[in-house]
Amino acid sequence: MTSSQIQILIGMAAYLLFSLGIGLWYARKSNSGSEGYFLGGRGLGSWVAAMSAEASDMSGWLLMGLPGVAYFTGMGEAAWTAIGLLIGTYLNWKLVAVRLRKYSQIANNSITLPDYFSNRFHDKKKILMTIASLIILFFFSIYVGSQFVTFGKLFTYLFGTENYYTGMVILGAVFVLGYTLIGGFLAESITDFIQGVLMFVALLVVLGGSVIALGGFGAIADKLGDIPRFTDIFGIATPLDESGNVVVSGAKQAIVNGAASFGAGSNYGLLNILSCIAWGLGYFGMPQVLLRFMAVKKSSQLKKSRIIAVVWCAISLVAAVTIGLFGRALLPTLLPTSGEAEKIFIELTTRFFPPIIAGLVLSGILAASMSSSDSYMLIASSAVAKNLVGGFGKKVSDKTIMWVARISLLVITVFGVLIALSGNDTIFRIVSYAWAGFGAAFGPLILFSLF
Repeated sequence: MTSSQIQILIGMAAYLLFSLGIGLWYARKSNSGSEGYFLGGRGLGSWVAAMSAEASDMSGWLLMGLPGVAYFTGMGEAAWTAIGLLIGTYLNWKLVAVRLRKYSQIANNSITLPDYFSNRFHDKKKILMTIASLIILFFFSIYVGSQFVTFGKLFTYLFGTENYYTGMVILGAVFVLGYTLIGGFLAESITDFIQGVLMFVALLVVLGGSVIALGGFGAIADKLGDIPRFTDIFGIATPLDESGNVVVSGAKQAIVNGAASFGAGSNYGLLNILSCIAWGLGYFGMPQVLLRFMAVKKSSQLKKSRIIAVVWCAISLVAAVTIGLFGRALLPTLLPTSGEAEKIFIELTTRFFPPIIAGLVLSGILAASMSSSDSYMLIASSAVAKNLVGGFGKKVSDKTIMWVARISLLVITVFGVLIALSGNDTIFRIVSYAWAGFGAAFGPLILFSLF
């Protein structure tokens, strides 16, 4: 391991230890009871509610997936997806946040989504509670594994070897389990707030470095202008393989005379645009975001939270798309497949900054994955402990529910690690449907329950 690699590791390790320390700091308050553990005692402030909601929502997709799409095929798909997510973020905070905060307390002080559905619709047989809990457990258990993969892939790419993959997946899982297990929802929300700040700063720092490295916006426009339809929001660039055909998934883009090969491009049609914008509809059913609405201290604080969340989201999405575009101008031939294109953020970071600073910036990727995985783990464990175990039969004590939640956290973490280490791509394809799954399962029900 080189000196630069060791410095990058030190920067990342400092951040991970800081996150674990937050869990220890909030342990006493979170462990006072199930409401404190699962919902932070409904004590989140405006900034924490907003930033933790957005950080837990975006995950590593914001720093890797979205820039990768922009790098490979240009502005069209990436920009319309970002626009859809921004519209969905605004509408969710505008239409759902205040009403859900009030209704969840009126509905027998519900502290989980399955609780809320069951109480709101007077479901005495607990059918809604059971179905909702199982949906949460299924989708989030797989989601957790997908986030742990990020730890392994990040370190594999940084150090150029597969030797660290298994160890880093396990180490990442242990850290996330540690502060979530100890500190519960409050620790998770505070760390998500910090992770949201770190993701935001990382995006802006890398974006600024790209502009400086390329010599300003004029030089960037000249370089990207040579690629047909690359900067056209109503078009899409068409990378070509060695046979002159449009690149399909997994195939490599051809390099001709030292330049990446592109076709004439194509129109990004109305159906494609609507499909991208429709991503925003999923927000109405996202448990990790909805719980932040329920956990805020006062419903009157949610207007301020909405402004913070929408501004954070807008700037972060624009920065992520722009990094992908500028990355193509700076490193036009380096990442020849759609999968490798997702590493553009890592490439730019390691080129622009000294190793110790690069380690801190790349912690933004860890932050993005951690902020999502801790939310998924806690919500899934609450579905088991509070709803599947505590929701039936004889009254279960708060202490028992807390112990069941901790055991569930451990089991879900182990399951996530096994998925991350399996190398079975077919499992991870399921993750692409989880957003639609939650949106379709919970979104209409949430809206009907509030209106």
